Amino acid sequence: MPGESFRFIHASDFHLERPLGDLESLPSHLCDLMTQAPRRAVESVFEAALSDHVDFVVLSGDLINPLAAGPYGMSLLLNGFESLQAKNKPIYWSGGIADDPDAWPESIELPDNVTLFSKQQTQVMPVERAGRTICRVVGRSSEGCLQLDIPSFQVDASSDLTIGVGYGDFCAADLTDGVINYWALGGRHQRESVEDSELRVAHYCGSTQGRSLQEEGHHGFSLIDVDGDQNIRIQHQDTDEFRYCRIRFDQKEVAAVGSVENLIGEKIYQLQVDHGSRHLLIAWEVVCSDANELGALGDLDKILEWARCEYGQGEPAAWSLSMTLTPPTEYPQEWLNEETILGDFLRVAEKHYHDEKVPLDLTPLTEEHLSIRSPTASKLAEVSSPDRLETLSNATKIGVELLRGGKPDWVQNG
Repeated sequence: MPGESFRFIHASDFHLERPLGDLESLPSHLCDLMTQAPRRAVESVFEAALSDHVDFVVLSGDLINPLAAGPYGMSLLLNGFESLQAKNKPIYWSGGIADDPDAWPESIELPDNVTLFSKQQTQVMPVERAGRTICRVVGRSSEGCLQLDIPSFQVDASSDLTIGVGYGDFCAADLTDGVINYWALGGRHQRESVEDSELRVAHYCGSTQGRSLQEEGHHGFSLIDVDGDQNIRIQHQDTDEFRYCRIRFDQKEVAAVGSVENLIGEKIYQLQVDHGSRHLLIAWEVVCSDANELGALGDLDKILEWARCEYGQGEPAAWSLSMTLTPPTEYPQEWLNEETILGDFLRVAEKHYHDEKVPLDLTPLTEEHLSIRSPTASKLAEVSSPDRLETLSNATKIGVELLRGGKPDWVQNG
């Protein structure tokens, strides 16, 4: 016999304590908008939840760090909870790392419509509408681990659709165990879904507003529709007002349109078509595959300033965060064969590229400027393994430009 259809909102990772990041400087005309964007995104979730077509809300962790967010962040969250209480809409909240239930201020009581799940045991909550159970929610807050303990969510089978609310990573193979139809998960800032052959779904709805270049693309919450046959449909609802983008291009693309300014204009136009009315925060990366192209694009800092003036002042704004050059990994063999300082320099660089055992010693660079030698100087001189290739690549680029008679960007503008 078919059950009842219903709709709920799945949201997570509000991080009301975190501002937007990856900003070398704050553009004055966007400062207030950037400050308010994370809060407005959360307000959009509550506004959507007030709709008569939404039955309840599940929240999957990292909503707020009470101490770091301060009174403004706390009042925003509590006002949202209370607005839903006024319309008799339940909220089921699984705490994550930032919103550890044990760290919630004792002096602040949550409204009666909010269930903040325990860390010590799994709770099963029936969801009722007009006196009938439409589904059940199974939840547990994180114990401070980044891994979701799926076995702890095991409950008895039921004819009612079962929603699991939790925080952390999981193994896809674990979906085959248990009776949970929809896992409402938090802890990942990008949207992601996994569905098994039995149509059980594990879904991360992502954060409501991206905070860095590591969080590109769309951000918001998920609207979940369940029909009478327990079929689940996920709709993505965007709430972000600022959207981070990484754009890479090379000299061939520049040559095809005549100039780097023309290319930037074309790419910004396409980004605005793709992302609508949202403000864009763009990191540009110029990929240089041919060493002979070094310096051919001109002064990247001046191009960055031009892009900010040309496209960063509009409504919506396309603000350029940075413009970097990824240098080539190989240089012409004839340069390496030269009996010149350039040839000697490239041969030393080549040795470091191909043998990680050759130490990348930056100590002489620190000793010249620091009166304190060790251990401060040695710490500053360390290059971690993940950073080794990037450091070598950039250092080689600067050396080649200087030794071939050019000036790297930092010299031109220094």
